[in-house]
Amino acid sequence: MASDKLRGILLSDFNIQNLAGYLNNNPDEPGVEVKEAPFGQVIPLLVDPNAEIWQKNYDFAVIWTQPESVVPSFQKALNFESVNMTTILGQVDEYTLLLKNIRDKVKTLFVPSWVLPTYHRGWGLLDSKSGFGTCDILMQMNIRLSHNLDDVGHYYVLNTRKWTENSGKAAFNPKMYYMGKIAFANPVFVEAMNDVKAALRAVSGLSKKLIILDLDDTLWGGIVGDLGWENIRLGGHDPTGEAFVDFQKALKSFTNRGLLLGIVSKNEEDIAFDAINKHPEMALRQDDFAGWRINWQDKAQNIVDLVRDLNLGLQSVVFIDDNPVERARVREALPEVLVPEWPADKMLYKSSLLSLNCFDTPGVSQEDLARSKMYVSERKRKDLKDEVSSLNDWLATLEMKVEVNELNAVDLSRTAQLLNKTNQMNLSTRRMTEQELLDWAGQPGRKLWTFRVFDKFGDSGLTGIASINIKNKEARIVDFVLSCRVMGRKVEETMLFTVCDFAASAGLEKVTAKYLPTHKNNPCLQFFKDSGLKATTGDLFTWDVKNPYPLPPHINLIKNNGKTDDLP
Repeated sequence: MASDKLRGILLSDFNIQNLAGYLNNNPDEPGVEVKEAPFGQVIPLLVDPNAEIWQKNYDFAVIWTQPESVVPSFQKALNFESVNMTTILGQVDEYTLLLKNIRDKVKTLFVPSWVLPTYHRGWGLLDSKSGFGTCDILMQMNIRLSHNLDDVGHYYVLNTRKWTENSGKAAFNPKMYYMGKIAFANPVFVEAMNDVKAALRAVSGLSKKLIILDLDDTLWGGIVGDLGWENIRLGGHDPTGEAFVDFQKALKSFTNRGLLLGIVSKNEEDIAFDAINKHPEMALRQDDFAGWRINWQDKAQNIVDLVRDLNLGLQSVVFIDDNPVERARVREALPEVLVPEWPADKMLYKSSLLSLNCFDTPGVSQEDLARSKMYVSERKRKDLKDEVSSLNDWLATLEMKVEVNELNAVDLSRTAQLLNKTNQMNLSTRRMTEQELLDWAGQPGRKLWTFRVFDKFGDSGLTGIASINIKNKEARIVDFVLSCRVMGRKVEETMLFTVCDFAASAGLEKVTAKYLPTHKNNPCLQFFKDSGLKATTGDLFTWDVKNPYPLPPHINLIKNNGKTDDLP
Protein backbone atom coordinates (compact mmCIF):
# COMPACT_ATOMS: atom_id res chain seq x y z
CA MET A 1 0.00 0.00 0.00
CA ALA A 2 1.44 3.37 -1.04
CA SER A 3 2.61 5.29 1.99
CA ASP A 4 1.32 8.61 0.70
CA LYS A 5 -2.25 7.36 0.35
CA LEU A 6 -4.94 7.55 2.99
CA ARG A 7 -6.09 4.14 4.24
CA GLY A 8 -9.82 3.58 4.42
CA ILE A 9 -12.35 0.87 5.29
CA LEU A 10 -15.90 0.61 3.96
CA LEU A 11 -18.68 -1.04 5.97
CA SER A 12 -22.14 -1.59 4.56
CA ASP A 13 -25.18 -3.84 4.61
CA PHE A 14 -25.18 -3.90 0.80
CA ASN A 15 -22.55 -4.52 -1.86
CA ILE A 16 -20.29 -1.45 -1.77
CA GLN A 17 -17.58 -2.76 -4.07
CA ASN A 18 -18.30 -0.15 -6.76
CA LEU A 19 -17.64 2.73 -4.35
CA ALA A 20 -14.34 1.10 -3.38
CA GLY A 21 -13.37 0.91 -7.03
CA TYR A 22 -14.18 4.55 -7.69
CA LEU A 23 -12.27 5.72 -4.63
CA ASN A 24 -9.21 3.63 -5.39
CA ASN A 25 -8.99 4.77 -9.01
CA ASN A 26 -9.89 8.44 -8.72
CA PRO A 27 -6.80 10.60 -9.41
CA ASP A 28 -7.90 13.64 -7.41
CA GLU A 29 -6.08 14.43 -4.22
CA PRO A 30 -5.76 12.98 -1.71
CA GLY A 31 -4.94 9.53 -2.98
CA VAL A 32 -6.72 6.77 -1.09
CA GLU A 33 -6.65 3.02 -0.83
CA VAL A 34 -9.75 1.45 0.64
CA LYS A 35 -10.83 -2.04 1.59
CA GLU A 36 -14.27 -3.49 2.16
CA ALA A 37 -15.30 -5.04 5.43
CA PRO A 38 -17.09 -8.39 5.30
CA PHE A 39 -20.45 -7.99 3.61
CA GLY A 40 -23.45 -7.31 5.85
CA GLN A 41 -21.47 -7.31 9.13
CA VAL A 42 -22.01 -3.70 10.19
CA ILE A 43 -23.69 -4.33 13.55
CA PRO A 44 -21.39 -7.20 14.69
CA LEU A 45 -18.31 -5.13 13.84
CA LEU A 46 -19.64 -2.09 15.69
CA VAL A 47 -20.53 -4.16 18.73
CA ASP A 48 -16.96 -5.44 18.99
CA PRO A 49 -14.46 -2.56 18.91
CA ASN A 50 -11.69 -5.12 19.48
CA ALA A 51 -12.41 -6.94 16.25
CA GLU A 52 -9.40 -7.51 14.03
CA ILE A 53 -10.62 -5.02 11.45
CA TRP A 54 -10.24 -2.14 13.91
CA GLN A 55 -6.59 -2.91 14.61
CA LYS A 56 -5.43 -1.55 11.24
CA ASN A 57 -5.31 2.16 12.20
CA TYR A 58 -7.37 3.34 9.24
CA ASP A 59 -7.35 7.03 8.36
CA PHE A 60 -11.06 6.97 7.68
CA ALA A 61 -14.08 4.73 7.54
CA VAL A 62 -17.37 4.96 5.65
CA ILE A 63 -20.32 3.21 7.28
CA TRP A 64 -23.26 3.22 4.86
CA THR A 65 -26.48 1.46 5.79
CA GLN A 66 -30.04 1.17 4.64
CA PRO A 67 -32.42 2.59 7.29
CA GLU A 68 -34.59 -0.51 7.66
CA SER A 69 -31.56 -2.72 8.33
CA VAL A 70 -30.38 -0.81 11.43
CA VAL A 71 -33.71 0.63 12.60
CA PRO A 72 -36.08 -2.37 12.53
CA SER A 73 -39.18 -0.31 13.37
CA PHE A 74 -38.70 1.66 10.18
CA GLN A 75 -39.43 -1.52 8.22
CA LYS A 76 -42.91 -1.41 9.77
CA ALA A 77 -43.36 2.11 8.43
CA LEU A 78 -42.39 0.85 4.97
CA ASN A 79 -45.03 -1.88 5.38
CA PHE A 80 -47.60 0.84 6.22
CA GLU A 81 -48.00 -0.55 9.73
CA SER A 82 -48.68 1.64 12.73
CA VAL A 83 -45.37 2.76 14.28
CA ASN A 84 -44.38 4.63 17.40
CA MET A 85 -42.06 7.55 16.66
CA THR A 86 -40.47 7.29 20.09
CA THR A 87 -39.57 3.67 19.40
CA ILE A 88 -38.04 4.52 16.02
CA LEU A 89 -35.93 7.35 17.42
CA GLY A 90 -34.90 5.15 20.33
CA GLN A 91 -33.51 2.63 17.85
CA VAL A 92 -31.66 5.45 16.09
CA ASP A 93 -30.13 6.32 19.47
CA GLU A 94 -29.03 2.70 19.94
CA TYR A 95 -27.41 2.64 16.51
CA THR A 96 -25.51 5.86 17.10
CA LEU A 97 -24.19 4.50 20.39
CA LEU A 98 -22.76 1.61 18.40
CA LEU A 99 -21.12 4.05 16.01
CA LYS A 100 -19.47 5.75 18.97
CA ASN A 101 -17.98 2.42 20.05
CA ILE A 102 -15.25 2.87 17.44
CA ARG A 103 -14.53 6.54 18.00
CA ASP A 104 -10.96 5.69 19.03
CA LYS A 105 -10.42 3.25 16.16
CA VAL A 106 -10.59 5.60 13.15
CA LYS A 107 -9.32 9.10 12.60
CA THR A 108 -12.43 10.14 10.66
CA LEU A 109 -15.81 8.50 10.22
CA PHE A 110 -18.25 9.33 7.42
CA VAL A 111 -21.87 8.22 7.83
CA PRO A 112 -24.06 8.68 4.73
CA SER A 113 -27.57 9.70 5.70
CA TRP A 114 -30.51 7.40 5.04
CA VAL A 115 -32.61 7.58 1.89
CA LEU A 116 -35.38 5.66 0.24
CA PRO A 117 -35.41 4.69 -3.43
CA THR A 118 -36.89 7.45 -5.56
CA TYR A 119 -39.53 5.06 -6.87
CA HIS A 120 -40.93 4.55 -3.36
CA ARG A 121 -43.84 7.00 -3.01
CA GLY A 122 -44.74 5.97 0.52
CA TRP A 123 -48.11 7.45 1.46
CA GLY A 124 -48.05 9.78 -1.53
CA LEU A 125 -50.10 12.84 -0.56
CA LEU A 126 -49.66 12.05 3.15
CA ASP A 127 -46.00 11.06 3.00
CA SER A 128 -44.78 14.24 4.71
CA LYS A 129 -47.44 14.20 7.41
CA SER A 130 -45.73 14.53 10.79
CA GLY A 131 -45.04 11.24 12.55
CA PHE A 132 -46.99 9.31 9.94
CA GLY A 133 -45.54 9.51 6.43
CA THR A 134 -42.38 7.59 5.64
CA CYS A 135 -40.76 10.76 4.26
CA ASP A 136 -41.33 12.60 7.54
CA ILE A 137 -40.20 9.64 9.65
CA LEU A 138 -36.99 9.24 7.67
CA MET A 139 -36.29 12.96 7.92
CA GLN A 140 -36.65 12.83 11.71
CA MET A 141 -34.38 9.78 11.83
CA ASN A 142 -31.65 11.61 9.92
CA ILE A 143 -31.95 14.67 12.13
CA ARG A 144 -31.64 12.47 15.23
CA LEU A 145 -28.65 10.67 13.71
CA SER A 146 -26.90 13.96 13.00
CA HIS A 147 -27.65 15.45 16.43
CA ASN A 148 -26.46 12.31 18.22
CA LEU A 149 -23.09 12.45 16.46
CA ASP A 150 -22.52 16.16 16.94
CA ASP A 151 -20.44 15.61 20.07
CA VAL A 152 -17.88 13.45 18.23
CA GLY A 153 -15.67 15.93 16.43
CA HIS A 154 -14.31 13.55 13.81
CA TYR A 155 -17.69 12.08 12.81
CA TYR A 156 -19.50 13.56 9.79
CA VAL A 157 -22.92 12.78 8.32
CA LEU A 158 -22.91 13.01 4.51
CA ASN A 159 -25.92 14.00 2.43
CA THR A 160 -26.92 10.89 0.51
CA ARG A 161 -30.13 12.46 -0.75
CA LYS A 162 -28.13 14.93 -2.80
CA TRP A 163 -26.30 12.06 -4.46
CA THR A 164 -29.55 10.42 -5.50
CA GLU A 165 -31.09 13.70 -6.63
CA ASN A 166 -28.08 14.50 -8.81
CA SER A 167 -28.30 11.02 -10.29
CA GLY A 168 -31.99 11.37 -11.14
CA LYS A 169 -33.84 8.32 -12.38
CA ALA A 170 -30.52 6.51 -12.75
CA ALA A 171 -30.00 6.48 -8.96
CA PHE A 172 -31.68 3.12 -8.35
CA ASN A 173 -31.88 -0.08 -10.34
CA PRO A 174 -33.88 -2.85 -8.62
CA LYS A 175 -32.34 -5.49 -10.89
CA MET A 176 -28.86 -4.65 -9.59
CA TYR A 177 -29.99 -5.23 -6.04
CA TYR A 178 -31.55 -8.61 -6.74
CA MET A 179 -28.61 -9.75 -8.87
CA GLY A 180 -25.73 -8.40 -6.78
CA LYS A 181 -27.11 -6.75 -3.64
CA ILE A 182 -26.07 -3.36 -5.03
CA ALA A 183 -28.40 -0.83 -3.45
CA PHE A 184 -27.54 2.12 -5.69
CA ALA A 185 -26.68 2.59 -9.34
CA ASN A 186 -23.19 3.72 -10.35
CA PRO A 187 -24.01 7.45 -10.70
CA VAL A 188 -24.76 7.52 -6.96
CA PHE A 189 -21.42 5.90 -6.17
CA VAL A 190 -19.67 8.50 -8.34
CA GLU A 191 -21.41 11.28 -6.40
CA ALA A 192 -20.50 9.57 -3.13
CA MET A 193 -16.88 9.25 -4.20
CA ASN A 194 -16.71 12.97 -5.04
CA ASP A 195 -18.14 13.94 -1.66
CA VAL A 196 -15.89 11.57 0.28
CA LYS A 197 -12.83 12.90 -1.55
CA ALA A 198 -13.95 16.48 -0.85
CA ALA A 199 -14.42 15.60 2.83
CA LEU A 200 -10.98 13.99 2.99
CA ARG A 201 -9.45 17.12 1.49
CA ALA A 202 -11.18 19.13 4.20
CA VAL A 203 -9.99 17.03 7.12
CA SER A 204 -6.50 16.83 5.58
CA GLY A 205 -6.17 20.61 5.35
CA LEU A 206 -6.33 20.63 1.56
CA SER A 207 -9.41 22.82 1.16
CA LYS A 208 -9.16 25.92 -0.98
CA LYS A 209 -9.15 29.22 0.87
CA LEU A 210 -8.71 31.93 -1.73
CA ILE A 211 -10.75 32.57 -4.89
CA ILE A 212 -8.84 34.71 -7.39
CA LEU A 213 -11.02 36.27 -10.07
CA ASP A 214 -10.63 37.91 -13.43
CA LEU A 215 -12.79 41.01 -14.04
CA ASP A 216 -13.88 41.59 -17.65
CA ASP A 217 -16.52 39.03 -18.67
CA THR A 218 -16.03 37.29 -15.32
CA LEU A 219 -17.42 39.70 -12.70
CA TRP A 220 -19.23 41.80 -15.28
CA GLY A 221 -19.98 41.72 -18.98
CA GLY A 222 -17.76 43.57 -21.43
CA ILE A 223 -14.36 45.23 -21.28
CA VAL A 224 -14.46 48.10 -18.82
CA GLY A 225 -11.41 49.78 -20.34
CA ASP A 226 -13.21 50.08 -23.67
CA LEU A 227 -16.79 50.59 -22.54
CA GLY A 228 -16.31 52.64 -19.37
CA TRP A 229 -17.73 51.51 -16.04
CA GLU A 230 -21.14 53.04 -16.80
CA ASN A 231 -21.65 50.74 -19.80
CA ILE A 232 -20.54 47.33 -18.55
CA ARG A 233 -23.17 44.60 -18.48
CA LEU A 234 -24.24 44.27 -14.87
CA GLY A 235 -27.71 44.09 -13.35
CA GLY A 236 -30.62 45.93 -14.90
CA HIS A 237 -33.44 44.37 -16.87
CA ASP A 238 -31.10 41.96 -18.58
CA PRO A 239 -30.83 38.21 -17.90
CA THR A 240 -27.06 38.18 -18.36
CA GLY A 241 -26.58 41.32 -16.28
CA GLU A 242 -28.71 39.81 -13.54
CA ALA A 243 -26.64 36.61 -13.70
CA PHE A 244 -23.43 38.60 -13.12
CA VAL A 245 -24.95 40.23 -10.04
CA ASP A 246 -26.07 36.88 -8.65
CA PHE A 247 -22.61 35.46 -9.27
CA GLN A 248 -21.11 38.34 -7.29
CA LYS A 249 -23.62 37.82 -4.47
CA ALA A 250 -22.67 34.14 -4.30
CA LEU A 251 -18.99 35.10 -4.10
CA LYS A 252 -19.75 37.59 -1.33
CA SER A 253 -21.63 34.91 0.58
CA PHE A 254 -18.50 32.77 0.47
CA THR A 255 -16.65 35.43 2.47
CA ASN A 256 -19.21 34.78 5.22
CA ARG A 257 -17.98 31.20 5.47
CA GLY A 258 -14.35 32.22 5.83
CA LEU A 259 -13.08 32.36 2.24
CA LEU A 260 -10.93 35.10 0.75
CA LEU A 261 -11.46 36.84 -2.58
CA GLY A 262 -8.71 38.27 -4.76
CA ILE A 263 -8.37 39.82 -8.21
CA VAL A 264 -5.87 39.10 -10.96
CA SER A 265 -6.85 40.97 -14.10
CA LYS A 266 -5.27 42.55 -17.15
CA ASN A 267 -6.65 46.04 -16.79
CA GLU A 268 -5.88 49.55 -15.64
CA GLU A 269 -6.26 49.49 -11.87
CA ASP A 270 -7.96 52.87 -11.54
CA ILE A 271 -10.46 52.04 -14.30
CA ALA A 272 -11.22 48.66 -12.75
CA PHE A 273 -11.83 50.14 -9.32
CA ASP A 274 -14.05 52.82 -10.82
CA ALA A 275 -16.35 49.98 -11.87
CA ILE A 276 -16.04 48.14 -8.57
CA ASN A 277 -16.65 51.19 -6.40
CA LYS A 278 -19.01 53.29 -8.53
CA HIS A 279 -21.31 50.96 -10.44
CA PRO A 280 -24.60 50.84 -8.52
CA GLU A 281 -25.23 47.15 -9.33
CA MET A 282 -21.91 45.88 -7.99
CA ALA A 283 -22.49 43.41 -5.15
CA LEU A 284 -18.75 43.28 -4.46
CA ARG A 285 -16.76 46.34 -3.48
CA GLN A 286 -13.06 46.96 -3.01
CA ASP A 287 -13.19 46.06 0.68
CA ASP A 288 -14.48 42.59 -0.18
CA PHE A 289 -11.12 41.66 -1.74
CA ALA A 290 -8.14 40.61 0.32
CA GLY A 291 -5.75 41.70 -2.41
CA TRP A 292 -5.30 42.25 -6.11
CA ARG A 293 -2.93 42.48 -9.01
CA ILE A 294 -4.50 44.59 -11.74
CA ASN A 295 -1.95 45.27 -14.46
CA TRP A 296 -0.79 43.98 -17.83
CA GLN A 297 1.67 41.41 -16.55
CA ASP A 298 1.57 37.62 -16.76
CA LYS A 299 -1.36 36.35 -14.69
CA ALA A 300 0.55 33.35 -13.37
CA GLN A 301 3.24 35.58 -11.92
CA ASN A 302 0.60 37.94 -10.55
CA ILE A 303 -1.07 35.03 -8.76
CA VAL A 304 2.25 34.05 -7.21
CA ASP A 305 2.88 37.60 -6.02
CA LEU A 306 -0.62 37.99 -4.59
CA VAL A 307 -0.56 34.66 -2.78
CA ARG A 308 2.80 35.46 -1.29
CA ASP A 309 1.55 38.80 -0.01
CA LEU A 310 -1.42 37.07 1.63
CA ASN A 311 0.91 34.55 3.26
CA LEU A 312 -0.92 31.60 1.74
CA GLY A 313 0.18 28.67 -0.38
CA LEU A 314 -0.65 28.11 -4.03
CA GLN A 315 -2.46 24.93 -3.02
CA SER A 316 -5.05 27.19 -1.34
CA VAL A 317 -6.09 28.94 -4.55
CA VAL A 318 -8.96 28.64 -7.02
CA PHE A 319 -8.56 30.77 -10.16
CA ILE A 320 -11.68 31.72 -12.12
CA ASP A 321 -11.33 33.32 -15.55
CA ASP A 322 -13.62 33.31 -18.58
CA ASN A 323 -10.67 33.09 -20.99
CA PRO A 324 -9.52 29.51 -21.78
CA VAL A 325 -6.04 30.72 -22.77
CA GLU A 326 -5.49 32.42 -19.42
CA ARG A 327 -6.86 29.37 -17.62
CA ALA A 328 -4.42 27.15 -19.51
CA ARG A 329 -1.49 29.45 -18.71
CA VAL A 330 -2.19 29.32 -14.97
CA ARG A 331 -3.00 25.61 -15.01
CA GLU A 332 0.30 24.76 -16.73
CA ALA A 333 2.51 27.19 -14.81
CA LEU A 334 0.97 26.65 -11.37
CA PRO A 335 -0.27 23.06 -11.09
CA GLU A 336 -1.07 23.52 -7.39
CA VAL A 337 -3.74 26.08 -8.27
CA LEU A 338 -7.20 24.72 -9.02
CA VAL A 339 -8.38 26.18 -12.34
CA PRO A 340 -11.89 24.87 -13.02
CA GLU A 341 -13.22 24.85 -16.55
CA TRP A 342 -15.65 27.73 -16.74
CA PRO A 343 -18.87 27.87 -18.79
CA ALA A 344 -19.16 30.16 -21.79
CA ASP A 345 -22.74 30.88 -20.76
CA LYS A 346 -22.63 33.69 -18.19
CA MET A 347 -25.95 32.57 -16.72
CA LEU A 348 -24.25 29.39 -15.47
CA TYR A 349 -21.58 31.20 -13.44
CA LYS A 350 -23.40 31.09 -10.09
CA SER A 351 -24.38 27.43 -10.35
CA SER A 352 -20.84 26.52 -11.42
CA LEU A 353 -19.42 28.30 -8.38
CA LEU A 354 -21.85 26.70 -5.96
CA SER A 355 -21.14 23.23 -7.35
CA LEU A 356 -17.39 23.39 -6.67
CA ASN A 357 -16.48 20.80 -4.02
CA CYS A 358 -13.12 22.25 -3.00
CA PHE A 359 -14.19 24.49 -0.12
CA ASP A 360 -15.33 21.92 2.46
CA THR A 361 -13.99 22.51 5.95
CA PRO A 362 -14.17 20.28 9.05
CA GLY A 363 -15.19 23.24 11.22
CA VAL A 364 -15.52 27.02 11.28
CA SER A 365 -14.51 29.12 14.27
CA GLN A 366 -15.61 32.67 14.99
CA GLU A 367 -12.00 33.73 14.50
CA ASP A 368 -12.04 32.23 11.02
CA LEU A 369 -15.14 34.22 10.13
CA ALA A 370 -13.90 37.49 11.63
CA ARG A 371 -10.37 37.72 10.29
CA SER A 372 -9.86 39.52 6.98
CA LYS A 373 -6.66 37.63 6.35
CA MET A 374 -7.40 34.18 7.62
CA TYR A 375 -6.02 30.74 7.04
CA VAL A 376 -2.47 32.07 7.40
CA SER A 377 -0.11 29.30 6.46
CA GLU A 378 2.77 28.52 8.82
CA ARG A 379 4.40 26.18 6.38
CA LYS A 380 7.74 27.21 4.94
CA ARG A 381 7.45 27.95 1.27
CA LYS A 382 9.76 27.55 -1.59
CA ASP A 383 10.52 30.55 -3.64
CA LEU A 384 7.20 30.86 -5.46
CA LYS A 385 8.74 32.50 -8.47
CA ASP A 386 10.66 29.32 -9.13
CA GLU A 387 7.34 27.52 -9.53
CA VAL A 388 6.40 29.58 -12.59
CA SER A 389 7.64 28.42 -15.96
CA SER A 390 8.88 31.22 -18.23
CA LEU A 391 6.26 33.18 -20.13
CA ASN A 392 8.08 32.60 -23.41
CA ASP A 393 8.13 28.85 -22.83
CA TRP A 394 4.42 28.90 -22.18
CA LEU A 395 3.69 31.05 -25.21
CA ALA A 396 5.51 28.50 -27.34
CA THR A 397 3.03 25.83 -26.24
CA LEU A 398 0.03 27.84 -27.48
CA GLU A 399 0.84 27.07 -31.12
CA MET A 400 -0.06 30.64 -32.00
CA LYS A 401 -0.75 31.72 -35.56
CA VAL A 402 -1.23 35.32 -36.64
CA GLU A 403 -2.80 35.85 -40.02
CA VAL A 404 -2.19 39.26 -41.59
CA ASN A 405 -4.31 40.63 -44.44
CA GLU A 406 -4.66 43.96 -46.13
CA LEU A 407 -8.07 45.51 -45.54
CA ASN A 408 -10.77 43.82 -47.61
CA ALA A 409 -14.54 44.01 -47.94
CA VAL A 410 -15.10 40.87 -45.88
CA ASP A 411 -13.25 42.27 -42.86
CA LEU A 412 -14.36 45.90 -43.22
CA SER A 413 -17.22 45.79 -40.71
CA ARG A 414 -15.23 44.06 -37.96
CA THR A 415 -12.22 46.33 -38.61
CA ALA A 416 -14.30 49.47 -38.16
CA GLN A 417 -15.90 48.02 -35.05
CA LEU A 418 -12.52 47.19 -33.52
CA LEU A 419 -11.14 50.62 -34.40
CA ASN A 420 -14.09 52.44 -32.84
CA LYS A 421 -14.52 50.38 -29.66
CA THR A 422 -10.95 49.71 -28.56
CA ASN A 423 -9.57 52.23 -26.11
CA GLN A 424 -6.63 50.70 -24.30
CA MET A 425 -4.23 49.38 -26.94
CA ASN A 426 -5.00 52.16 -29.41
CA LEU A 427 -2.25 54.52 -30.56
CA SER A 428 -4.35 57.42 -31.87
CA THR A 429 -7.93 56.46 -30.85
CA ARG A 430 -9.37 57.86 -34.02
CA ARG A 431 -12.94 56.92 -34.96
CA MET A 432 -14.13 56.31 -38.54
CA THR A 433 -17.14 54.90 -40.31
CA GLU A 434 -16.72 51.89 -42.57
CA GLN A 435 -16.80 54.05 -45.68
CA GLU A 436 -14.36 56.60 -44.24
CA LEU A 437 -11.99 53.81 -43.30
CA LEU A 438 -12.23 52.24 -46.73
CA ASP A 439 -11.67 55.59 -48.44
CA TRP A 440 -8.68 56.39 -46.23
CA ALA A 441 -7.00 53.04 -46.80
CA GLY A 442 -7.54 53.30 -50.55
CA GLN A 443 -5.44 56.45 -50.94
CA PRO A 444 -1.91 56.21 -52.43
CA GLY A 445 0.88 55.90 -49.89
CA ARG A 446 -1.30 54.20 -47.29
CA LYS A 447 -1.51 50.65 -46.01
CA LEU A 448 -3.85 49.03 -43.52
CA TRP A 449 -3.40 45.49 -42.23
CA THR A 450 -5.70 43.39 -40.09
CA PHE A 451 -4.50 40.66 -37.78
CA ARG A 452 -6.38 37.51 -36.84
CA VAL A 453 -5.05 35.37 -33.96
CA PHE A 454 -5.36 31.60 -33.64
CA ASP A 455 -4.02 29.17 -31.06
CA LYS A 456 -4.66 25.61 -29.96
CA PHE A 457 -7.82 26.75 -28.18
CA GLY A 458 -9.38 28.20 -31.31
CA ASP A 459 -9.83 31.39 -33.29
CA SER A 460 -9.69 34.64 -31.34
CA GLY A 461 -10.94 36.47 -34.40
CA LEU A 462 -9.81 39.70 -36.01
CA THR A 463 -8.16 41.37 -33.05
CA GLY A 464 -5.55 43.76 -34.44
CA ILE A 465 -5.19 46.70 -36.85
CA ALA A 466 -2.06 48.48 -38.05
CA SER A 467 -2.04 51.25 -40.63
CA ILE A 468 0.68 53.48 -42.03
CA ASN A 469 0.98 56.68 -44.02
CA ILE A 470 4.11 56.76 -46.23
CA LYS A 471 5.91 60.06 -46.82
CA ASN A 472 9.52 61.01 -47.46
CA LYS A 473 10.96 57.52 -46.91
CA GLU A 474 9.10 57.29 -43.61
CA ALA A 475 6.25 54.95 -42.64
CA ARG A 476 4.24 56.75 -39.96
CA ILE A 477 2.03 54.37 -37.97
CA VAL A 478 -1.42 55.92 -37.84
CA ASP A 479 -3.45 53.14 -36.23
CA PHE A 480 -2.10 50.53 -33.86
CA VAL A 481 -5.05 48.74 -32.30
CA LEU A 482 -5.25 45.44 -30.45
CA SER A 483 -8.06 43.83 -28.48
CA CYS A 484 -7.21 43.25 -24.83
CA ARG A 485 -8.22 39.59 -25.30
CA VAL A 486 -4.80 38.88 -26.81
CA MET A 487 -2.64 41.57 -25.23
CA GLY A 488 0.57 40.36 -23.69
CA ARG A 489 1.03 37.36 -26.03
CA LYS A 490 3.51 39.10 -28.34
CA VAL A 491 0.87 39.90 -30.98
CA GLU A 492 1.85 43.56 -30.56
CA GLU A 493 5.45 42.77 -31.53
CA THR A 494 4.19 40.74 -34.48
CA MET A 495 2.25 43.77 -35.72
CA LEU A 496 5.37 45.93 -35.45
CA PHE A 497 7.36 43.26 -37.31
CA THR A 498 4.81 43.38 -40.14
CA VAL A 499 5.07 47.16 -40.43
CA CYS A 500 8.88 47.26 -40.24
CA ASP A 501 9.27 44.32 -42.63
CA PHE A 502 7.07 46.05 -45.19
CA ALA A 503 8.96 49.33 -44.78
CA ALA A 504 12.28 47.59 -45.40
CA SER A 505 10.99 45.78 -48.48
CA ALA A 506 9.57 49.06 -49.85
CA GLY A 507 12.94 50.80 -49.55
CA LEU A 508 11.87 53.11 -46.73
CA GLU A 509 14.28 54.31 -44.04
CA LYS A 510 12.32 54.38 -40.82
CA VAL A 511 9.09 53.62 -39.06
CA THR A 512 7.65 56.13 -36.60
CA ALA A 513 4.73 56.10 -34.21
CA LYS A 514 3.20 59.13 -32.50
CA TYR A 515 1.35 58.35 -29.30
CA LEU A 516 -1.75 60.50 -28.72
CA PRO A 517 -2.71 60.15 -25.06
CA THR A 518 -6.22 59.64 -23.74
CA HIS A 519 -7.37 58.74 -20.23
CA LYS A 520 -7.66 55.07 -21.27
CA ASN A 521 -4.82 54.22 -23.67
CA ASN A 522 -1.86 54.21 -21.29
CA PRO A 523 -1.26 50.47 -22.03
CA CYS A 524 -0.38 51.46 -25.58
CA LEU A 525 2.23 53.94 -24.34
CA GLN A 526 3.70 51.31 -22.02
CA PHE A 527 3.99 48.87 -24.88
CA PHE A 528 5.83 51.29 -27.16
CA LYS A 529 8.20 52.19 -24.34
CA ASP A 530 9.08 48.50 -24.04
CA SER A 531 8.95 47.73 -27.77
CA GLY A 532 12.58 48.46 -28.65
CA LEU A 533 11.69 51.54 -30.70
CA LYS A 534 13.71 54.62 -29.85
CA ALA A 535 11.74 57.15 -27.83
CA THR A 536 12.18 60.83 -28.68
CA THR A 537 10.49 63.99 -27.49
CA GLY A 538 6.74 64.37 -27.68
CA ASP A 539 5.94 60.65 -27.32
CA LEU A 540 7.42 59.87 -30.74
CA PHE A 541 8.94 56.41 -31.30
CA THR A 542 11.29 55.50 -34.17
CA TRP A 543 12.78 52.35 -35.71
CA ASP A 544 15.61 52.33 -38.28
CA VAL A 545 14.55 49.63 -40.76
CA LYS A 546 18.16 48.84 -41.64
CA ASN A 547 17.90 46.73 -38.50
CA PRO A 548 15.29 43.96 -38.93
CA TYR A 549 12.63 44.12 -36.24
CA PRO A 550 12.46 40.66 -34.63
CA LEU A 551 9.44 38.43 -35.04
CA PRO A 552 8.60 36.71 -31.72
CA PRO A 553 9.95 33.15 -31.95
CA HIS A 554 6.69 31.43 -30.96
CA ILE A 555 4.58 33.19 -33.62
CA ASN A 556 3.70 31.49 -36.89
CA LEU A 557 2.98 34.47 -39.16
CA ILE A 558 0.72 33.80 -42.12
CA LYS A 559 0.72 36.55 -44.73
CA ASN A 560 -2.15 37.25 -47.08
CA ASN A 561 -0.15 35.92 -50.00
CA GLY A 562 -0.44 32.44 -48.50
CA LYS A 563 3.22 32.22 -47.54
CA THR A 564 4.32 31.62 -43.98
CA ASP A 565 7.13 33.27 -42.03
CA ASP A 566 8.04 30.99 -39.15
CA LEU A 567 11.28 32.30 -37.76
CA PRO A 568 13.28 30.47 -35.09
